[in-house]
Amino acid sequence: MPNHVSPFELDNVCKSIIVRCTMDRALLIRYALMTAFVALLVALGGQRTASAERPDSFADLAEKLSPAVVNISTTMVVNGNNRPQMPQFPEGSPFEDFFKEFQDRGEPSRRAQSLGSGFIIDAAGIVVTNNHVIENADEISVVLANDESFKAEVIGRDAKTDIAVLKIDPGNSSLTAVSFGNSDGLRVGDWVMAIGNPFGLGGTVTAGIVSARGRDIGSGPYDDFIQTDASINRGNSGGPLFNLDGEVIGINTAIFSQTGGSVGIGFAISANLATQVVGQLQDYGRTRRGWLGVFIQEVTED
Repeated sequence: MPNHVSPFELDNVCKSIIVRCTMDRALLIRYALMTAFVALLVALGGQRTASAERPDSFADLAEKLSPAVVNISTTMVVNGNNRPQMPQFPEGSPFEDFFKEFQDRGEPSRRAQSLGSGFIIDAAGIVVTNNHVIENADEISVVLANDESFKAEVIGRDAKTDIAVLKIDPGNSSLTAVSFGNSDGLRVGDWVMAIGNPFGLGGTVTAGIVSARGRDIGSGPYDDFIQTDASINRGNSGGPLFNLDGEVIGINTAIFSQTGGSVGIGFAISANLATQVVGQLQDYGRTRRGWLGVFIQEVTED
């Protein structure tokens, strides 16, 4: 490096330093603006994610899932066996023949009908519902959202978990099926949506949140109910409870009510329990449970 620098060279060096500082400052400003822009995008993305967790409408989900939910109509013949008891008259009394004729009439047989809900899990015609919806039924009809009706046969049913699996022959009709989700992933406060046939009104959509998990309501030895405040009424039994991904995470089964109507406390069989039972009913027509060969006997000296 030379010991002496001319005024001309010094002037050029200073100009170079000034230009470089100016460029660095512009780069710093540009970098700061880009950083702020990225931070804004991240914040907006977080807001969109939170908004997605709180949907403004369930319309798209309901439109997609409703065709998989069916109405179930059952018919049962009730025999007339409640004959009036004849009063005791002295033998030969003129009233004896009259009351005997009245007693022989009895109560005629009648056909009782009930309504419930269900959902299609296989487009080949496999339908899941509650056992109590089809119990003791002589005829079972499955009605689709488009009012097509099919006769159904029972593949299998399990009274202890209140689950039944039906089979229909769709023929040339195209069926929409839904799948079970993982109910263990549910958290209290998650959004859920129920679709069913309350009071025979047909496809009805209600929404709410998961109010509690693992409820035991004393209905059987395998109670593992999801409690929800989504409106569930008579006729919703057997219908699906969906999460926001459109997966069945429960089967609507029972309500707590002193009036018979919804008071915001409904119960659904958890999907993880239902999946096991439905699979066994499809494969074997019944459930296969382990048992322990132990019995009690009197303790003797021997």
